[in-house]
Amino acid sequence: MQEKFARSRVLFVQYLKRDWKKIIIWILGLGLFSAGFVPAFEEIGKGQGLQGMYETLQNPAMISMVGPTPVETAADYTLGAMYAHEMLLFCGLFAMIIAALHVVSHTRKEEDLGLTELVRSFQVGRQANSLAVIAEVVVINMILALVIGGMMTSYGADTISAEGSFLFGASIGMAGILGAVIALVMAQIMPTSSGATGSSLGIVGLLYIFRAGTDVSNTDLSMINPMGWTYLTYPFTGNHWVPLIVAIVFSVIVVIIAFGLEGRRDMGAGYLPEREGRESAKKSLLSVPGLFTKLNKGVMISWLIAFVIMGAAYGSIYGDMQTFLESNEIMSQMFAISGVSIEAAFTGTIIMVLMGLVSILPIAIVNKLFSEETRRHLSQLYATKVTRAQLYWSSVILANIAGIVGILLASSGLGGTAIAAMGDGSPMNMGDFIAAGYNFLPSVLFFTGLAALALGWAPRLGKSVYAYLGYSFALNYFGGILELPEWFSKTAVQSWIPRMPVDPFDAATFIAISAISIAFMVLGFVGYLKRDMVEGA
Repeated sequence: MQEKFARSRVLFVQYLKRDWKKIIIWILGLGLFSAGFVPAFEEIGKGQGLQGMYETLQNPAMISMVGPTPVETAADYTLGAMYAHEMLLFCGLFAMIIAALHVVSHTRKEEDLGLTELVRSFQVGRQANSLAVIAEVVVINMILALVIGGMMTSYGADTISAEGSFLFGASIGMAGILGAVIALVMAQIMPTSSGATGSSLGIVGLLYIFRAGTDVSNTDLSMINPMGWTYLTYPFTGNHWVPLIVAIVFSVIVVIIAFGLEGRRDMGAGYLPEREGRESAKKSLLSVPGLFTKLNKGVMISWLIAFVIMGAAYGSIYGDMQTFLESNEIMSQMFAISGVSIEAAFTGTIIMVLMGLVSILPIAIVNKLFSEETRRHLSQLYATKVTRAQLYWSSVILANIAGIVGILLASSGLGGTAIAAMGDGSPMNMGDFIAAGYNFLPSVLFFTGLAALALGWAPRLGKSVYAYLGYSFALNYFGGILELPEWFSKTAVQSWIPRMPVDPFDAATFIAISAISIAFMVLGFVGYLKRDMVEGA
């Protein structure tokens, strides 16, 4: 046993030295995001703010997005209850994603790059790397939990107790560990690092979607969901530590399974074999667009299916909204006065969420060109008549097509399921959902344009587009709750776009952002023509 994990302590120390900058950004970034909004929530809670927010977050649409609260009356809805209700689920989700990406990049991706083989050429156990990475993630998330708990306690705010603060931090830290162990298992099963990354994020996404349904229908069912063991701890109200203990036991079991799987597989191989190709290639591979379609086919199909599933999952909640309004007089009056149906109001928000997810696919396709470049997979093409224009525009156009199709599938999945759930009393038709989706086309083009601009001038910054996408998403998602200044909200491109069907279509904004996006793509092309290829370095 010790032989398998030999030198894991040495690797653990080396990983801390190697990743110290990343760890600082990880802890400070996620820690500040998780604990830094207490003063803002204090402002929101003044006067009738707590009661109003309680009523607002009680409808099924909002429960599907932020989760439930154990508080049964508005009078018991304290500042701490509101903070945990609105922040814990999303902070835990971010923690899971970050940890999953870290584990895959330091385990399976290093195998693909040949780094693991180099390390194992020394007196290092074959599973020492995985143990060191998991230990690193556990330490990071423990520190993260303490930082969050300490920060929240330091505010000295009413109802933000020390126990609740550290439970809040521990819940987020535990979410990160759950994301890490899920990724460690998928790193053994999948044949490549990209497959491990996609499947890990897919599992996290499915856990989030499933909990949306069970939170609305029966919260007890959410307790069989690993994600539920993090946000259902109810800091500042119930202060339930038991779910975290369950999560720890689950994580230990999953890690043991992962080590068992790793011990029985060959390095560089997974339990799911790579699909064998055809004996002779199709004629489509003789063209650059055909080649890039082939290279991106797997990620495109996966994401497009995910868009339909996510749209359908949110659409299934629409049937409960009218029932909720009929049972809640205050909410019924609020929506009657505003003249906007609860379905339309929810559509305006959830379409923004779905279009944020749709934007990931075109960014990934554009970045794929640089990743193929750095891996020297395009070297032979450079020696042929294939021009840089063909390479660049094939990727960018394919990304735009994927974005357009993604919008159609996400909005159709949402609309089709929502209309079926609402039945004959539906106040919206399929055209309303599709129009609301394509209203966000400029934002999808904008992120594609940013990725193309980075590809042309600073390709190593291509992944930073994801960071801006996350920032833009968070600003729009929490902006309404936190009542941020308008100028600050406008730093996110999605804030410029009206939310149909509540707001009217704005042709000027649509055209302006689309034109800027296309300009980014053209500028990116100019840079791509001028810059040195990595191959020549």
